[in-house]
This record gives sequence, C-alpha cells and structure tokens, in this order.
Amino acid sequence: GHATGTYLGRVVVDRGAVGTDGEQSIRAMLLDRTATANARPELEIYADDVKCAHGCAVGELDAQGLFYLQSRGLPPAEAKKLMLQAFIAEAFVDAPEEEVLTQAALAALGGLL
Repeated sequence: GHATGTYLGRVVVDRGAVGTDGEQSIRAMLLDRTATANARPELEIYADDVKCAHGCAVGELDAQGLFYLQSRGLPPAEAKKLMLQAFIAEAFVDAPEEEVLTQAALAALGGLL
C-alpha cells in the first residue's frame, strides 16, 4: 500500500563497441494510489555507430480494461488478477529460465491478491 520502488539503471557502451544494439526498458505497475515508483534509466555511450534506446513507464491498471473484463462476466478481483498476470508475463520474455521466473512471479502475485 505504501511501498516505494526505486530503480537506477545505467547502460554503458565503451569505446570500440561499434555496432552495439542495446535497449533498456523500465516499467512499474502501481497497485495502490499511495505506492510510488521512481525510475531513472541512463545511457552512457562512448562509441560511434551504435543503436541504443531507453524508456520508462509507471502507471496503474487500465480502468477501461478492467471495466471491459468485468462486463464480460469476470468478478473485479479476477479481472485485476488477469491484467496483472499479463503484465508479469511480459517482464521475463527472452530471459534465461523465462518459465521458472514467470511461475515464481505469478506465485508471489497470488499471495498478494
């Protein structure tokens, strides 16, 4: 309810790392209006001819999405859980042990809801 998450991430592309293709994406989902998330992605590039990007998004569950799911017969708690499962599933795409990480995160989510 009153949690604060803080993330400071820095990606460094050293001299001579020509052709580097890097990306940093930070996304946070606030489950309560009293929770906060602070994120500061950084890029330090010391090489030419690189392709790098960074971004950040912090938000709440989409009220229209929740309404849509509820209008299709899902109880409010189930609609919220389904949307959070979709958010979590995206976090580990292409990660080593993607399935293990996803299942652990979903189990932790189950304990919160």
